[in-house]
Amino acid sequence: MSDLDARLRDEIDDQVAEALDAYLAERSPRRAPRAWPLVVTVALGVATTWLAPGAAWAAWLAIAVTNAAWLVVVSGKAG
Repeated sequence: MSDLDARLRDEIDDQVAEALDAYLAERSPRRAPRAWPLVVTVALGVATTWLAPGAAWAAWLAIAVTNAAWLVVVSGKAG
């Protein structure tokens, strides 16, 4: 391959890199909030209900408050 081929390849590489950089700079990355805290707390509530049915209402109330607080914090960060 000649020098012209290498220079042409370098120029193409530079243009592709610039276009990709511009695309990524314009794109606003919005990640969906992760749902694992909700899944884990519900799983803990199910386990608590199974192990201590008499105290289940307190466990589910704590889970509801925790999940609501987590959703408020996550939705505040997303905006």
